[in-house]
Amino acid sequence: MLSVKIIAVGKLKEKYLRDACAEYIKRLSRYCTLQIIELSEYRLPDNPSEKEIQKALSEEGKDILKRCSGMIIAMCIEGKQLSSVKLSEKITSAAAQGTGCITFVIGSSCGLAEEVKSAAALRLSMSEMTFPHQLARVMLLEQIYRSFQIASGGKYHK
Repeated sequence: MLSVKIIAVGKLKEKYLRDACAEYIKRLSRYCTLQIIELSEYRLPDNPSEKEIQKALSEEGKDILKRCSGMIIAMCIEGKQLSSVKLSEKITSAAAQGTGCITFVIGSSCGLAEEVKSAAALRLSMSEMTFPHQLARVMLLEQIYRSFQIASGGKYHK
């Protein structure tokens, strides 16, 4: 069974987001072994300088990279946008090629360190639109679930 790991910087604060994640985690248990790793966000002052932001991203990046395995997919705004079907094909293809683990990385509200993006096999963007950072995990879990449904011929995607 394919292992899917989500490394996310920051904790989900809202109960409704935690509940939504729990529902997709339950649904995904039929298709993969799922692990979610929450990392602490680096503390920044109220009005951080670019240098302070880069230091924070670098520290978060080191922590992220220590926990990555298999195929890394970095979630970032400048990444490639894929349809749900194309994402399903990427996941299916990686599994067929013997990739035992796919690691999705969600950075902090400041983004991801360049080192993490460089280590990724794919830079993936959900949309050109802006969404609350906390919502990204729910959206990603839903798309991973949809990908497995597409691959198995399920009715969810229709």
